[in-house]
Amino acid sequence: MSTRFRLDAVTLDTVEGQVHYEFPSDLTVLAGRTGVGKTTLLEAVKYGFGGDGMLAPVVVESVRDVTLNITIGQVRLQISRSVDPRKSKVARVIDLITRERLPDHHIDSGQPSLNTLLLGALGFADDLKAAPRGASSSAGTRISFADIFSFLYVPQADINRDIANSQETYREPKRKAVFELLFGLTDPSILGLRSKYNTMSGDVSAAESTRQTVLDFLRESNTTTQSDAQAALEQAREAEQVAELELQALREQIDPVSDRETQTLRDLLNESERALAAARATVIDLVRKQAEYGGEQRRVRSDLDRLHRMRDAGARLANIEFAVCPRCMQSLTQRPVPDGACRVCLQHDPIEPTEDVDQYEARQLAEQLEEIAHQLALIAAQLEETTELVVDRERLVHDLTKQLEVRTAERITPRLQAFSDSSERLATARAKQQQLEEVMRQWDRVDDLSRVVQNLRREREGIKATIDDSERALAVRHQEVLEALDEEFQATVAAMGIPGAETASIHPTNYLPLINDKPFKNVSRGGGIITATQVAYWTSVIAVALTENVPYPGFLLLDSPRLALNTSEELSAALYRRLRALAGVSNGQLQVIIADNELPREYRGDYAEIDFTYDSPTISTIEHPGPAMVRTIDNTAEQDRA
Repeated sequence: MSTRFRLDAVTLDTVEGQVHYEFPSDLTVLAGRTGVGKTTLLEAVKYGFGGDGMLAPVVVESVRDVTLNITIGQVRLQISRSVDPRKSKVARVIDLITRERLPDHHIDSGQPSLNTLLLGALGFADDLKAAPRGASSSAGTRISFADIFSFLYVPQADINRDIANSQETYREPKRKAVFELLFGLTDPSILGLRSKYNTMSGDVSAAESTRQTVLDFLRESNTTTQSDAQAALEQAREAEQVAELELQALREQIDPVSDRETQTLRDLLNESERALAAARATVIDLVRKQAEYGGEQRRVRSDLDRLHRMRDAGARLANIEFAVCPRCMQSLTQRPVPDGACRVCLQHDPIEPTEDVDQYEARQLAEQLEEIAHQLALIAAQLEETTELVVDRERLVHDLTKQLEVRTAERITPRLQAFSDSSERLATARAKQQQLEEVMRQWDRVDDLSRVVQNLRREREGIKATIDDSERALAVRHQEVLEALDEEFQATVAAMGIPGAETASIHPTNYLPLINDKPFKNVSRGGGIITATQVAYWTSVIAVALTENVPYPGFLLLDSPRLALNTSEELSAALYRRLRALAGVSNGQLQVIIADNELPREYRGDYAEIDFTYDSPTISTIEHPGPAMVRTIDNTAEQDRA
């Protein structure tokens, strides 16, 4: 038996109140003309499961929350998800068995995750990965509940075009892995081994690439083998030892004997250099003082000149009889002036001005100038004397240095070339040794990488053998399931009378339908053949799952199959006949919900039907704008693909 999976109820909390639908029947049809909101409701269901449903404008603008009551296996949950983008990343979850409010579950990668909750209810872990087959180093992407839901929901936009996103090649590994999981043709351990096999293939390739890079480097170093590099390294070490012995012998030969004259010259040179440094420091200090006294001299002279200018100006102004005020230019002749007063300021005007104050300040400044001149003369004399001392000490240092160089050269020069040659040979030997040591390290790295590659290959082959053994153990089941699918699909296609379909089978590796041995995507799209083939495929898959002990969910959500069949009444009747028969034998293990516009009259009593009109649309609390104003979701999807 398949896994029990039922959508018990859907509630839309709108700005004008709640809209509630229950689905107790095994087969329920949402009936109504195009534009009444059937696809809107189904996409809201997908959204409630945490998917990226194509929400209609009426949902975005007028619906606050989408709430689903679901049963998966032994679990019954109520999931509520806000339509508000700011709140839509979290779903509120209630356990309907214990009536306990669970922690909010995240739609994205946050924890706890709604994806983990739904996968766990189906019996799957949330860390399963679908690794690509063939030459790939990718561990694959994680299998999510959305991947499984693509097997349960056939949207209107895909019903006449695609099966479970099979035409999107990047999703192909996950689609096949999900099919195998749902039918027990693989298990989590095999999926994990495939992921590990791919990642180890990438590790092997990376190690081989690194090993080849190192070998290319070694090829450029002219050491084709490790033994060649080892021999060259030994030669470099011997050359280093020989050069060191030669240098040691030369050092012993040219080591200067400390005689009395040489030591005396060195002592005199040291003392002369110290005296020269002190004399130079004295010159610098005297030059600084000379500059300071020169600046002070200029300042005193400036003050003395200012005093002379003031005295001259006063003498000149004293002889002037002002007729007008020199400031405001008003006449001074029309006002009374007391005797002995100044005509301008009316203050006492002495007849003979006193010069005592001015003469005192002038004498002070003159005395300062004399003192500064005296100091400058002393500094100049001292500077001249010290400069001569510097010249004398420089000459002495030069002579002593030359004498020492001559005595040293007489002892070292004869052996200098030999010393230089030995030093060069030592440096060359050490550089060669360092280079060859690096080469040896690279050869060691080649050995390490070779062992790594060998170990990785051995481990990878072990994983491959385990995968092969596991797949061989499932080979019989794989064959049985495919034979059952082929038989069921062939019978369903024949019973539905799909035009032009002489043979029908399921591809053994990609599990997609073949009509007349042609892939599904190459079948003619005219006459509703694609839609009929799609319905035949999914009903056959579920029919086989119902008879097998597999985790395939017993649930199918179809959007507008009859609309895609155009005017083919026979195909429409066959489609509903097939769905009615499938639901009738499921004993409650299957739930089928169909959204369609025109239903065959002869089967209307065989299923639950919820009718919608423009006056009573699916979101009945919001007034319908009329068919002319509706922008349907399927048209939006077509425009997005265009």
